[in-house]
Amino acid sequence: MVEILIVYYSKKGSTAELARQVARGVEAAGAQATLRTVPPVSAGNEAAPKALPDAGPPYATLADLQRADALILGSPTRFGNMAAPLKYFLDGTASLWLSGALAGKPAAVFTSTQTMHGGQESTLLSMQLPLLHHGMLLMGLPYTEPALNDTRSGGSPYGASHVEVGNIGLTADETTLAQNLGRRVAQLAIRLAAAPAADPAPRG
Repeated sequence: MVEILIVYYSKKGSTAELARQVARGVEAAGAQATLRTVPPVSAGNEAAPKALPDAGPPYATLADLQRADALILGSPTRFGNMAAPLKYFLDGTASLWLSGALAGKPAAVFTSTQTMHGGQESTLLSMQLPLLHHGMLLMGLPYTEPALNDTRSGGSPYGASHVEVGNIGLTADETTLAQNLGRRVAQLAIRLAAAPAADPAPRG
């Protein structure tokens, strides 16, 4: 079965809930959703983190990325950028970049923020930059998605998002968009996995 890896960092739980909704969309499309998180960072982070977090999914590894057929990243917004733990994890993927292990795989991003204009779109764009360097195939949410036109909270053509207004949890539109993002990535990964391998280009 095609595997979609969902790697996220969540401090208060909103990004984790988005990740679960993305996973539902992946599974509804007929693919396997694998949830992974990343450890927090600190001044002493050069020391190895605990093998497992206290709660939630296991920590992501480079082997997880290499094995998966697609990657979806999630992070809360930090001053219009991804959170340091996710950036720290991505900074450690140089060996995959050197080998081209992620090139040609579908990818997408999602985020949560405390305020309506808290930088969610710039955060999504910042998360896409490392994926472009890896040669991944970026996917977003087109305006053919009705919820993208209807939403009055989170939601962006750059990826799924949640705005923490009044601490009410994900809205119906945010939930729909997160699920549809997972579905879109899974559908592309399934099509790519089923496509016949291209013949090598003739030489000379």
